[in-house]
Amino acid sequence: MLDKYSGKVIKLGKDIDTNDIIPTRFLMYTDPEILAKNLFCEVDPDFVKRVSPGNILVAGSNFGCGSSREHAAVALKAAGISVVVAESFARIFFRNSIAIGLPVVECTGVSDLCEEGDELEVDVYQSIVYAKGQVLEGLKYPEFILDILEYQGLTNWIAEKRDQILKR
Repeated sequence: MLDKYSGKVIKLGKDIDTNDIIPTRFLMYTDPEILAKNLFCEVDPDFVKRVSPGNILVAGSNFGCGSSREHAAVALKAAGISVVVAESFARIFFRNSIAIGLPVVECTGVSDLCEEGDELEVDVYQSIVYAKGQVLEGLKYPEFILDILEYQGLTNWIAEKRDQILKR
C-alpha cells in the first residue's frame, strides 16, 4: 500500500447505498472486472466513463449504507479508485473495504471542500487530506488496520501472519 495517494476527485453525494454502487443483479459475479464495469450502472450509467486509475472518490456522509455486500468495495477497487474519502461510512462498508485492501478515510468537511475534477492528496497513514491549499484531518486508523492495508487486505495479512496468529 502507498501511504499517500494523489489523484483527481470523482464526487458523489451522501447516503450512497451499496445497491447503487453495484446492483443486486450483479452479486452472482465474483470477477472484479465485471463488477467494475457495472459500477453505478442503474443510477449513473456514465460513471465508469469518468473513472481513471488512481482517481479518489469523495462523498458525503453514510457512504456504503445498505446491504453488507463486499462486491461494492471490490468493484470500486477494481475500477481503479485508489482511496475513498467520505464524511462518514457505514461500518460494514468500512470493514469490507479494509478487508479487501481498499483504503477509506473518514474526514469531516471533505465533501464541502472538494469538487469533481479537483486534485487531491490523501495521506492514509496520517489520515490527512490536502485539497485547495487546505489541510483536513480525518479519523486515524489503529495500527492493526494500517497493517492489514499494508498487506493489501485481510487474506494476505492472515497468510503472512498465520504462524504468529496460531502461536497465540
